[in-house]
Amino acid sequence: MVLDDRKLKILQAIIQNYLETGEPVGSRTISKLTDLNLSSATIRNEMADLEEQGYIIQPHTSAGRIPSDKGYRLYVDTMLQDKIQEVEDMKVLLVDKADKIDTLLKQIAKLLAANTNYATLVTKPQYRSRKVKFIQLTEVDDDQILAVILLEGNIVKNKIIDTLEKLDKEIILKLNIVFNTFLQGLDLSEINLTIIQKMKEQAGSYSGVVSDILDAIAQAISEEKNVEIYTSGATNMLKYPELSDMDKVSELLNTFEEKNQLTELVAASPSEDSEKRGIQVYIGSETPVEAMKDCSVVTATYEIEDGVYGKIGIIGPKRMDYEKVVSTLHTLMVQLDEIFKKKT
Repeated sequence: MVLDDRKLKILQAIIQNYLETGEPVGSRTISKLTDLNLSSATIRNEMADLEEQGYIIQPHTSAGRIPSDKGYRLYVDTMLQDKIQEVEDMKVLLVDKADKIDTLLKQIAKLLAANTNYATLVTKPQYRSRKVKFIQLTEVDDDQILAVILLEGNIVKNKIIDTLEKLDKEIILKLNIVFNTFLQGLDLSEINLTIIQKMKEQAGSYSGVVSDILDAIAQAISEEKNVEIYTSGATNMLKYPELSDMDKVSELLNTFEEKNQLTELVAASPSEDSEKRGIQVYIGSETPVEAMKDCSVVTATYEIEDGVYGKIGIIGPKRMDYEKVVSTLHTLMVQLDEIFKKKT
């Protein structure tokens, strides 16, 4: 029998509350948790129907209800299946979109270098927040499971996790419910010991697997902090006599080649203050990169959607044409804003 939307919402509320508290759930609790605006009496009638159909059970007389295995199964099949399909569909779309953005940003770096006769850098978009949107656990073989982690900004991460024992489908089902109930909408910094302890209590003898999956999630989120940088025009620096000292120019070119030190220019998340998110100028010793102490660096922050940003930088001699560089970056920011609004 297909449940109507009202019964599905009540079942979902029962399951989520039971997972969080471990206690049977009553009608008064459900009336507070849902937006159905139903009386306790109406909810009791609906819960009685759910019990009769086998989706919830009453463990003790006069107690609230808890989900049955049938209830858990319906919860996953009807309420998480859409999310699973969303992840699969999104993988294809994201690869296509990422390839287009990569190509665009590489072209920007080359065009800026050609137009200014300076060196340039452009970072791939980063995300201020890395909240968990959805987690899907799937069996790979007897001692491995695949964790598909969807982060805010529609970032999909896949992690293979080794397990000490085979996890049957019902255990994996339960773990899927536990992780999505407790972690949806949370950033790594918000996953505290209290939440972890509750999750382990729900997992019972499989608490060790919870720790392994949490480690995988933490790793996936941390990986997004790595900044990918495209550069162009490094050899333009050889055109300026004050930068032509062989030792200095060798160190400068190596900086552009290795790129590790360049992250110091672009690693900081832009402030919500609009002025600080605009043009930044570093002259000589103001730059955090040692090899650029004889240079000037001008950076600007672009934003492709709320919370998704990147940096563009132009590096030249201290006598660079600041007016031209700043004007060029301002114009580019406007153009990028228009381009990305069309893409999103």
